[in-house]
Amino acid sequence: MKQDYSHYPRHLVAVDCIIFSFDGENLKILLVQRNFEPKMGEWSLMGGFINDNETSDQAANRVLNTLTGLENIYLEQLNTYTEIQREPTARIMSISYYALINIEKDIQINEKYSAKWYNLKEHPELIFDHNEMVKDAVLRLRRRASTRPIGFELLPKKFTMKDLQNLYEAIFDEKFDKRNFTSKINALDILVKTDKKDMSSSKKGSFLYTFDEEKYHKKIAEGFMFKI
Repeated sequence: MKQDYSHYPRHLVAVDCIIFSFDGENLKILLVQRNFEPKMGEWSLMGGFINDNETSDQAANRVLNTLTGLENIYLEQLNTYTEIQREPTARIMSISYYALINIEKDIQINEKYSAKWYNLKEHPELIFDHNEMVKDAVLRLRRRASTRPIGFELLPKKFTMKDLQNLYEAIFDEKFDKRNFTSKINALDILVKTDKKDMSSSKKGSFLYTFDEEKYHKKIAEGFMFKI
């Protein structure tokens, strides 16, 4: 006998995406300006409702693709927000995701959403509970970055050791000693030093490195622990 659920309450379910990038010095967040009520003209995360024929992961990927034109973005489910009055128009539950985008990728921002990159530490006040979502995402990003090499998702394929240090300083919002940081990274033995240099910082230049993903996964299988 088929169970009848028609007498149970029904709620709307949405996804909201916290989209991070890195410009070489600052961690950035991509926000959109609302073009509908409530809160029209104010700033928010990019989001949308989950369709009947998709999972929350699929909805989040669709939302990201709609805004940026990108696919295969690093995306992780973060939390679920269910406060009764979180939105004034209806009972809407939201599943949040955070995404990491390499700013050098061919990002094609959809003009429909009036989107803008902000420095994470300088973004405007956001609608509803979106500020809480951003804070939760930053904490998760820091935890992940300390135990997994997800930071490389925010860097170009080739980068200097200074680029890498700048990134981790931006993520953790603290300064690292250059010698200690370089020593710790080299001890991980997951980077490949190329014979090319970035000549923009000095006459001597700085060697460029790449992340050896294959070697990293092999080391993980052998019991290696990534830790920054």
